[in-house]
Amino acid sequence: MKDIKKVADNLRRQCSRREYCSSDILKKAEKALDGDREQALHILKELVEEKYVDDLRYSCAYAREKSAISGWGNVKIRYMLSAKGISTEVISQALEEVDERKAEDRLEKLLENKYRTLKDDPQWRLKLLRFALGRGYSYEEADERIRLLNGR
Repeated sequence: MKDIKKVADNLRRQCSRREYCSSDILKKAEKALDGDREQALHILKELVEEKYVDDLRYSCAYAREKSAISGWGNVKIRYMLSAKGISTEVISQALEEVDERKAEDRLEKLLENKYRTLKDDPQWRLKLLRFALGRGYSYEEADERIRLLNGR
């Protein structure tokens, strides 16, 4: 088994370079310690106490990045964060960091660009809706934007 101090120091170094959530660090620690979950949990507890790992900070950064850069909607961001074991309260706080106006503008641009490739398709509306839902936007958001797009 590896030296616990070395594993903890290595994880501190990684956490100082970028954000990680608790579940990611726990997996990394377990792997480095050859599956010793008890020691991995101890290391995770230390890193949380030392503020190297903070699920709220991670979730806020994740939500802002996925919304702004990847063009994801709140539904997909919520789903992906919950898959990482983040609590619903923390996810809700993180989604408050997302600028709603910018998210609406992004959805509109995404749909406009996709519409250009589908305008001759008889099922363009269904395909646009499926596209928006796949990006993580709610049905209501997508439907409203598609109706506005169709009105032009």
